[in-house]
Amino acid sequence: MQCPYCDFEDTKVIDSRLSETKDAVRRRRECLDPECGKRFTTYERREPLRLMVIKREGGREPFDRDKLRSGLLKACAKQKVSDEDVEIIVDEIEAELRERRRHEVSSRRLGDMALVRLRRLDMVAYLRFASVYRQYTDVDQFRSELVRLAGSGVGVR
Repeated sequence: MQCPYCDFEDTKVIDSRLSETKDAVRRRRECLDPECGKRFTTYERREPLRLMVIKREGGREPFDRDKLRSGLLKACAKQKVSDEDVEIIVDEIEAELRERRRHEVSSRRLGDMALVRLRRLDMVAYLRFASVYRQYTDVDQFRSELVRLAGSGVGVR
């Protein structure tokens, strides 16, 4: 570890303990340059698992919170859904993906996770998202979805 004060290459660890948030190891270090000898703190954190999305055509791309948020915001446009509500959905989905302890998720599964949450939040936003996600190409597909929703006892507001 290089000293941040004098750039000397040699330091020693004086103390090592878990950080207060328990997500990192806190290390107190001392520069071994006799002319410097200053102390400093470093934090060692586990690199988060990189989530990958498997696209419909089979390609893979890194999970992108902003892309998910953008799609949800478009679906919720002009509805009584706050940006905070959308952020909560994005947080929930990402947390669920990380809890699964698998580093890959299909775009289909990701879309289904979003739809489940949108359905509870706002039916118009749900239908908008479903139309893009499920690639509706005509009015009959919308009608079928509305009939299915009506049959499930869910009201469209």
